[in-house]
Amino acid sequence: MAKWQRTVAVALTAFSIAVAAHAAGATAESPAGKSVSKATGAPIQLALIEGMSGPFANAGAAVERNLRFGVEQVNAQGGVKLADGAHPFELVVLDSKGGAEEALTQLRAAADRHIGYILQGNSSAVAAALIGAIDKQNSREPGNRELFLNYSADDPALTNANCSFWHFRFDAHAGMRMDALADVIQRDKAVKKVYLLNQDYSFGHDVSSLARSALAAKRPDIAVVGDEFHPIGRVKDFAPYVAKIRASGADAVITGNWGNDLTLLVKAAREQGLDTKFYTFYGNSLGAPAALGDAGVGHVIAVADWHPNAGGAASDAWYAAFRARFPAAQDDYPVLRMPLMIETLAAAMNRAGSADPAAVAKALEGIRFDNGFHASWMRAEDHQLIQPLYVMEMDKAGTPGVHFDNEGSGYGFRTVLALPAERTVLPTVCRMKRP
Repeated sequence: MAKWQRTVAVALTAFSIAVAAHAAGATAESPAGKSVSKATGAPIQLALIEGMSGPFANAGAAVERNLRFGVEQVNAQGGVKLADGAHPFELVVLDSKGGAEEALTQLRAAADRHIGYILQGNSSAVAAALIGAIDKQNSREPGNRELFLNYSADDPALTNANCSFWHFRFDAHAGMRMDALADVIQRDKAVKKVYLLNQDYSFGHDVSSLARSALAAKRPDIAVVGDEFHPIGRVKDFAPYVAKIRASGADAVITGNWGNDLTLLVKAAREQGLDTKFYTFYGNSLGAPAALGDAGVGHVIAVADWHPNAGGAASDAWYAAFRARFPAAQDDYPVLRMPLMIETLAAAMNRAGSADPAAVAKALEGIRFDNGFHASWMRAEDHQLIQPLYVMEMDKAGTPGVHFDNEGSGYGFRTVLALPAERTVLPTVCRMKRP
């Protein structure tokens, strides 16, 4: 029996107590001690516009699981309490096939159905297109407004120069993640040469420029021996790229790759026996630990808002609840910020007493959310969530600090740097236009 299964009963009890305590402390609409009744009002629809088919379909499926978990948690607590009663959330999945044009088509379909909440994250380029379209939609049809909740699109510009009142980001942006990684690289004196390899779109270029800036500030002695971009979602064999990394003499690779572009990269590195550290944004993600195997131990470093071995009873309880809902090993990819986004949205609706996107947007500004182990707040100036970040290193399950593995692979991650929310704050140049 897996370790997480042996602790589910105790953990679920602890999680239920934590949820009840949160409800008592965070929302006056659901005080402690009252029984939870089923929400009977019309469902509040949330449109997930994501690549559910194509090269990143596995990432889309993982997003859907995490959001569905959040929806179920809110509904289990009685839904959203509005002036006319309690309403459940309903997740509506729309396939963008990973492209901006299809995403815009699905956005129009959501508007035709008067769905006021748009959820997306896998691609900053798609997110930018959606923000532009939503700004126009809301100006053109104020009676059919949409609010965009972003769980993964990390281009810093989305909450800086290109910020929008109608957009809220629940992930740390690329600059925040890079700063955390650079803090660890700064201490790693074995790294003398770095190769930058990223996807050829806005986010990948952001990672490259941010890495150069961070290294110049914190490790000016490190030489950047490669800075390369590859087509997103189209490379089937990364062996030629791994050969270039080897030839460069790099001690480390910094990459923002995600989805299959990361899995195939680390798989090629393993097959070629590349003895190089990978400093990644998503090295703990879908399939990557299993693809690396022993080659990843001590070599793969990742940064995230949370991971299963972050530690603490409340964190373990939340993870146990997720695993009880999705017990298959291949579904073991919990992303805390996604269910947290759904719960924060519910808290904002409770605060506003309304599901109107404009009223909810105002209620989201400055909102604080604490599930017992991950305190966060939504900065009003730019709609960027401020939350803890963890830098972690891959190792075998069962070694100190690695209580849980990833996806049944036998490999997990230990924390090497934990940054509280206030340590992740970066300035913003956002000059938001408000309705």
